[in-house]
Amino acid sequence: MNNFVDMMAVDTLRRFMLERAQVRGEWVHLDTSWQEMLGRADYPLFVKQVLGEALTAAVLLSATIKHSGSLILQIRGEGPIHLLVVQATPQGTVRGLAQWSREPSDTTLSGVFGDAQMAITLEAPNRRERYQSLIPLEGDTLAQALEAYFTRSEQLPTRLWLTANAHTTAGLLLQRLPHENADDENWQRASLLLNTLTTDELVDLEAETLLYRLFHEEEPRLFDPSPIHFHCDCSLERVEKLVQSLGQDEATTILEEQGKIQITCEFCNASYTLDAIDVEQLYRETVPGSDSVH
Repeated sequence: MNNFVDMMAVDTLRRFMLERAQVRGEWVHLDTSWQEMLGRADYPLFVKQVLGEALTAAVLLSATIKHSGSLILQIRGEGPIHLLVVQATPQGTVRGLAQWSREPSDTTLSGVFGDAQMAITLEAPNRRERYQSLIPLEGDTLAQALEAYFTRSEQLPTRLWLTANAHTTAGLLLQRLPHENADDENWQRASLLLNTLTTDELVDLEAETLLYRLFHEEEPRLFDPSPIHFHCDCSLERVEKLVQSLGQDEATTILEEQGKIQITCEFCNASYTLDAIDVEQLYRETVPGSDSVH
């Protein structure tokens, strides 16, 4: 078992094992990257809470699911929040956005998103292949909906604890190892211990202290930290490919109406402008590619 040291891990993912219980897990804590996301949009508190929880969940799921590309969690609905998209990559980068129209009458999933569906998309590194799972929004919280997904689709008992406020997001994931000798009693014990966790502890305690408080009898083994940071992969090249995909006639129409084509990335607020000469050069040089901008 690792020696516990007094250090607060900020914007960090920590994997761990509960050796005696045959359970694996991840702990994540985001501050700076979360603030960078919030600095690009003026969200009300209820949007911050669900967006932060979704961002935390994406980091935890990306570390859990064996996949070499990015993981995108998206919810579309007809409620006060009609679109939420977050992305986490194996390189430790995150980004996300939400679109909303009004305050909800309650903060349950159905109250926030209305009639909605969640999708988890695994995107290959070359962006040309995708695997997507469509998930009903079951339960009152995002954590409950994702736990149901793992139980039904992955057939792996999984527990999630997610929290977010205007300053910090944090989360903890437990998952029983897919082992033929896995003990249901050990899993139930670990799950019950997780139920004693408080939101303040998840936000305020470093991973070493938190895991020792919860699971010291299960012999927690904590692995080295992985840094997390905000990064948006939008670029002029991707914008040019998007304009190419519109077709020359539509691009010309936009130029005639507006004098330019201006695209602003909703993830980071970066703005890209193409004039008539830029657009003409695009259609002269290349054939539209197959990449897409989310």
